[in-house]
Amino acid sequence: MKREELSDLAVFLAVAEARSFTRAAAKLGTSQSAISQIVRRLEAGMGLKLLTRNTRNVAPTEAGEQLIATLRPAFDEIDARLSALSALRERPAGTVRITSSRHAAETILWPAVAKMLKDCPEVTVEISIDSHLTDIIADRFDAGIRLGEQVAKDMIAVRIGPELRMAVVGAPSYFAAHGRPHTPHDLTAHACINIRMQTKGGLYTWEFGRDGRDLNVRVEGPLILNDIPMILAAAAEGVGLACVLEDQADALLRSGKLERVLDDWCPPFSGYHLYYPDRRQLPPAFSLLVDALRYRDP
Repeated sequence: MKREELSDLAVFLAVAEARSFTRAAAKLGTSQSAISQIVRRLEAGMGLKLLTRNTRNVAPTEAGEQLIATLRPAFDEIDARLSALSALRERPAGTVRITSSRHAAETILWPAVAKMLKDCPEVTVEISIDSHLTDIIADRFDAGIRLGEQVAKDMIAVRIGPELRMAVVGAPSYFAAHGRPHTPHDLTAHACINIRMQTKGGLYTWEFGRDGRDLNVRVEGPLILNDIPMILAAAAEGVGLACVLEDQADALLRSGKLERVLDDWCPPFSGYHLYYPDRRQLPPAFSLLVDALRYRDP
C-alpha cells in the first residue's frame, strides 16, 4: 500500500466517525474541499461508494461500514504501538557504553551504575576499563571518564567527583633505613617505585606544588610497574617510595603499613569528569546516568 493511500483511508475514517466533512476538516487541520476531494479519490480508486451525503448528514454505505470495521482495529493498533514507542523514548532503556580508568570506575562509576540497574531494569551499561585516552567517537562510546585536565576542549565535561591529591608513601622499615625526604628534591637520593603510564607509555613524572609553584621530579629506583595494587604492595614491603592517589593508599596508611611524607607538597587537583560529544537530545538512560554521576558538593 502506498503512503498516500494510507493517508486517504485515515481521512475517510475521520469523516465517517465525525459524520461531517466540516468537523473532520477541523479535526485534521485542513479544508472541507480537500477532505471531499480525498474521499472522492478513494471511492474512485475502489470503485465503491463509501459515504452518502445530504445537506445535514454524512453516513457510511454498507461498503463504508465494512471498511470502517476493517480500519478501526488497525488504526487503534497503530496508535497503541506509537504510544508504546513514545513511552520507550521517555523512560530509560537501551545500552549506555562508557570507557573509564579502573580507579574512577571502582570509586565513582560503579556505585551509580549499581543503583541505576536496580531502578531501571531495561537499561544495559557496558563499562570498558582502559587507562588510555580513548577516542569515544571513533570507538562508539557514549561517554568517557578521565581527570578533568585530560578532557578535550571540544567535549562536554561534567564533574563527577571531588578534587584529588597525590600521596608519597613508604614503609616504616624503609624510613628507618633511609630517612625521610623533606622536599621533592630529596627524592633523587631515595629508591622510588616508578609507574609506567598506559596513556603515553612513558614513566610518570612525580608532580608537586606549593605556594603556587609547580615542581616535577623524575625519580629512579629498582622497580617499574603499571599496576597500583602491586606498587602499593611493593612499597609496603620496603622496596621504595611510591606516589599514588591518597585514597588508594588509605587502607595501608590507616593500618600503619605505610606512612606519608611530603604532604605539604601535594596540593589538590581537578578530579574525575564524565565527558561526551555535544548532543541536542540525550537518550533518557544516558541522561539519567549523567545526573546520577554529577558531583554535588557535600
